[in-house]
Amino acid sequence: MDNNILAALTPSPLFDGISAEALTAVLGCLQPKVCTYPKNNYIAVGGESFTGLGILLTGKATVIKENAAGSRIALTMLESGDIFGEMIAFSTIKNWPVSVVAQTECSVMFLPSVKIMGTCSNVCASHKQLITNMLAILSEKAILLNRKVEYLSIKGMREKISTYLLEQHRVSARKTFTLTLNRNDLADFLNVSRTALSRELGRMRDEGIIEFYRSSVKIKDLDMLKKVIE
Repeated sequence: MDNNILAALTPSPLFDGISAEALTAVLGCLQPKVCTYPKNNYIAVGGESFTGLGILLTGKATVIKENAAGSRIALTMLESGDIFGEMIAFSTIKNWPVSVVAQTECSVMFLPSVKIMGTCSNVCASHKQLITNMLAILSEKAILLNRKVEYLSIKGMREKISTYLLEQHRVSARKTFTLTLNRNDLADFLNVSRTALSRELGRMRDEGIIEFYRSSVKIKDLDMLKKVIE
């Protein structure tokens, strides 16, 4: 197995507790497929046949949900080592429920789900660890999806923005941080228009609550931001 691929896979939670040597053996059993995608191309298309559990080896991508009218909502951003398709990999669903778009040139490894949960032909000791990791990932994803439902239930524009910024502050443990979503993707994520988002961010800046420059945000009045969502 290519050393660059192993380096990209090692940090993934799917292979937590599995050494590089053992990982090579496990991948030999799984027989994954590696594909490369140019910038702005679809890695997976909602409605098309499911191709297996995906692991982003290099690049950045966005998971999006599109409707029949062509509008879309950005669900999450993917970076090297992140996985996608885990929620349907072991279900009866045969088609991708969402789309994945390459934000930069991407290299992706697809693992056949039937081989992840199946019996290892080489009786690999690490295969059991792989299954344990997969179950942990699915449990954590279910918790996050529950949080997503709560997030989408927030009605006010400022409340949505404040909740998002406070979450970013908690994750980074800093009052100044860089947003992982650009303005368009953030508007999609919050399910608001880009114009309305920019207007409200401007108002919050004018009121001295935040400062921002491109993707960088500084919280100037943390107490005021917290009061918005109380």
